[in-house]
Amino acid sequence: MEQIVGGTAIDPEDERRSAFEALAREQLPRLYGLARRLTNDGAEDLVQECLLKAYRSFGALQATEAGPAWLQRILVNAFRDRLRKEARSVKEVDIEEIDDFSLYRTIADEDPFPYSDSLHVDVLQAFGREDVHAVLTRMPEIYRAPLVLRYMQGFVTKEIARMMDTPLGTTLARLHRGRKLFEREMWVYAEEAGLLEQEGAP
Repeated sequence: MEQIVGGTAIDPEDERRSAFEALAREQLPRLYGLARRLTNDGAEDLVQECLLKAYRSFGALQATEAGPAWLQRILVNAFRDRLRKEARSVKEVDIEEIDDFSLYRTIADEDPFPYSDSLHVDVLQAFGREDVHAVLTRMPEIYRAPLVLRYMQGFVTKEIARMMDTPLGTTLARLHRGRKLFEREMWVYAEEAGLLEQEGAP
């Protein structure tokens, strides 16, 4: 039913569409960034699916300030559902395989920049944004997703468990293994990409 404002008829559907478009336009870069971190490919399709689902249920959003987090949850749900549809086999990483690895200890033992006064900081600063993304894409998605949601998006563990539809204990275990796996993959990637080459050494 149209409303009359200042002598002009306003269609509620047009108003709803305009409000959604404004929210989607504002949040699109964040949604795409999150989609890229969650999936190796198909980020654009994932965002498109998220926005379609969000538009259909936009009337359920009660507070516009909750819109950004609401959209992120829809995107994560779409990602989770996609994994289920694709019926990917979940390959858990044996904790004994990675638990002994420590990036801090490895950097100290290998001493890649022997002339550095801040060795650990220098190694970490060698990683650019795209390097971190490349490391993430090497990880199984069951470990990558909780790490992204916790440390890049700021969700608490209970929220992550709810969004991924996994028990809290499983989510905590995957976060722990994911951190250890990420440390190991950082070191392997740094060696392969030549990030540890000594430059300007006397």
